Amino acid sequence: MSERLTFTVSDESEGLRIDSYLASLCPDLSRSYIKKLIDDKRVLLNGSNVKASLKVSEGDTAEIDVPELRIPDILPEDIDINVRYEDDDILIVYKPQNMVVHPAPGNYTGTLVNGLLKHLDGRLSGINGVLRPGIVHRIDKDTSGLLVICKNDVSHRKVAEQLKEHTITRRYLAVCCGNTEDDGTINKCIARNKNDRKKMAVDPSGKEAITHFKTLERFKGYSLIECRLETGRTHQIRVHMASIGHPVLGDEVYGGYRREFKTSGQTLHAWVLGLNRPSDDKYIEFKEDPPEYFERILSKLREEYYV
Repeated sequence: MSERLTFTVSDESEGLRIDSYLASLCPDLSRSYIKKLIDDKRVLLNGSNVKASLKVSEGDTAEIDVPELRIPDILPEDIDINVRYEDDDILIVYKPQNMVVHPAPGNYTGTLVNGLLKHLDGRLSGINGVLRPGIVHRIDKDTSGLLVICKNDVSHRKVAEQLKEHTITRRYLAVCCGNTEDDGTINKCIARNKNDRKKMAVDPSGKEAITHFKTLERFKGYSLIECRLETGRTHQIRVHMASIGHPVLGDEVYGGYRREFKTSGQTLHAWVLGLNRPSDDKYIEFKEDPPEYFERILSKLREEYYV
C-alpha cells in the first residue's frame, strides 16, 4: 500500500525547488529520497511529472505518492561511541554535534544506534522498535550532550517511567539571543507546525511542555542560560526560548542565526543527566562540559561582548 499526499503551495513557499518544498513538508522523508520518488515519477505538480529542480508557485498542487516503506536491517557500524558510564542495564553516552541519534527513512547509516549495535553486539532494548533500539529519549542532530541508553526492556520501562514522572534530571546549557530574565518558567504546549512539518510551534492544542531556565551570564545582546526540562517535546527548548523572543544562537530554524558568529547549528548542550539506576534505584548523575565549538563562542562573547 502506498500513501498519496497532496499539498497546495503557499506564498511563503513560492520559488522553492519541488524537492526542497516537499522535504519541508515531509520531515520523515529525506530530500534525496524525495528526488528518487521524483525520478520514479511518483511526484506530480498540477497533474504533471516534474524534475527535482522545478520551482513551485503559489497555488500549485503538489502530489507525492509514497510507497510503503520497507525498513532495512539496521547494521552495526564501527563508530566511536563516547561511553561515560555502563552497567548491565544502561549506558550513559556523549553524543557529539552533527550525529543523528537513530536511523530514519533515507538515513539508515552513521547514526548513534548503528554504533551502539556494534559496541553492544546488538544487546539493546526493543521496545521502540528496530529503528530505535535502546533509545528512550533523544537530542537533535545539532545538539551535543548526554543520553541514557537501555540494554534491555526491563530497564527501558523503568527509565521511561522516570521520564513520565519527570524525575530524571536534564539540564542544558544554551546561548540565547538577547538578555533573558534572571529566571523563569515557560509552560506552553507544543505541536507540529501546521505550515512547515519540519518545525514545531507553540500551540494550545499540542502536548504539555514545561521548561525552567535561569541566566548564568549576560553579554551585550546575548545570554548564557541553564534550562531544566520537565517534559521532553521535540525541539522544546528551541521553540520555548524563541517564543519569548530569545531564540538559541545559531538556530536557523527558529530565528537564532546571527551573521557575526560562525555557528553550525544551535548552541545547545545537554549538560547534566541524572536518574535512578534501574538495578538498585540509586540516583546517579553525570555532567559533560560543552564541546569546543560552544566554548569558542563563549570565549568570543566574554572577550568582545562583555557587559
